[in-house]
Formats: sequence, C-alpha cells, structure tokens
Amino acid sequence: MSFFSSLTREQKESVGFLSFGTFLEYFDLMLYVHMAVLLNEVFFPKADTHTESLFAALALCSSLAFRPLGALFFGWVGDRIGRKPTIVITTTMMAISCIVIANLPTYAQIGITAAWIVTICRIFQGISSMGEVIGAEIYLAETITRPTIFPVITFMEVLVSLGGVAALGVAFLVTSYGINWRLAFWMGAFIAIVSAFARRRLRETPEFLKEQRKWMLEETHRANIECDPVGGGGI
Repeated sequence: MSFFSSLTREQKESVGFLSFGTFLEYFDLMLYVHMAVLLNEVFFPKADTHTESLFAALALCSSLAFRPLGALFFGWVGDRIGRKPTIVITTTMMAISCIVIANLPTYAQIGITAAWIVTICRIFQGISSMGEVIGAEIYLAETITRPTIFPVITFMEVLVSLGGVAALGVAFLVTSYGINWRLAFWMGAFIAIVSAFARRRLRETPEFLKEQRKWMLEETHRANIECDPVGGGGI
C-alpha cells in the first residue's frame, strides 16, 4: 500500500481509526446474518412455523430496509453537527446493539418481547452501518487530497467486505464447535466501544469547519438584518 507513504501522521491515524471501525461495523452487522439459523431458534417462537418465519425475515431484512433512513439521518447530522460526531455515534450505536443482543433473554424466558427487541436492534444496526461507511468516506475525502484519496476509499470498501467474511468465519466456529454465541457479540461490542473512544481523538475536517464558519456568518448577518432592517439595508 504505497499510497500510505504520502500521508501525514494525522492522516494515517484517521485512516487507521476509520478503517478498523468500518471493518468492525460490518463484522457486527453480518454476524447476526451468518448465525441466523441458530439465533432464530433462540429469539423466535417455535410452535407457530409461520410466525417464526415472519419474525425471522423481519429481523433479517429490517437492517437493510432502514439503511436509507440511516443515510438520511446521518447525512443531516454530518452537515449540521459535524463529520466527527457522525462516525462516533455510528460506532456507539452498533456497540449498544451488540451489547443488548449479547444479554437479551431468550424467547423461552420473556416471550415475544425477545423477538421485538432483537428486531429493533437489527434496525439500529442497519441505520448505523449506513451512516458509518458513508460518514467515514466523507471524513477521509475532506481530509486527504486527490489522487491519494481514491485508493484510500477503495481500501475502505474492501474492508466492508472483509468484515462480512470475518463474521462468517466467527459464525462457522460458533455453530461448528458449540461456542457460546453471546461471546461473539460481546467481542464485537467491546471492540466497537474501544473504537468509538479512539475516534474521539480525531479532529473535525477542515472542509466542515470552513462551511460551519460560513454558515454562522450568514446566520449572524441575517439576524442583524431582522433586528435592524433599516441599518441592515432593509426597507
């Protein structure tokens, strides 16, 4: 990866934190998918085959169905609050979802509530995963200049796929060797928490700070005109 040699220390740190977080985000997202056969028996009713299939499909597809909402919501957050808060929030959301799933009682213990909670967690995972990958790529695009940014973004996209492959490997070990599946989610949650705290070290992007200052000046000018229409050039 010769393109890393042209990056500054701060840029390398940004690529490292965001790459690791994106890899982990999609590891956590796909972990449930690859263990769906096992987890469906844990969280969904067994007596009614049709109901079980309906809830299992809902939990599986909800993460994809709500991804556009994630893009819309985190697009607003990124433009209004900042690029850095976006990538911290997405990792935190994924960590919380994994913690809830790892500690969630089974259907045999709390009934249909387990199915609803795991479905809500999958919705949050879908929303956060979409905000994660787009937010990370925008952050890097506003931090690293052309043409170096192109291989960096490609590298990020590769890590998205590798996160799913790693989840498949862990799911294989869990289902084949009888390992407690909750440990896999605890592992993902722990690393996500560490990643979220590490990302707090990142600085806001220069592009966002520039646009924020411009927006604040415009808002100040508009407020001055409203308070003093004559002096501000109004009629």
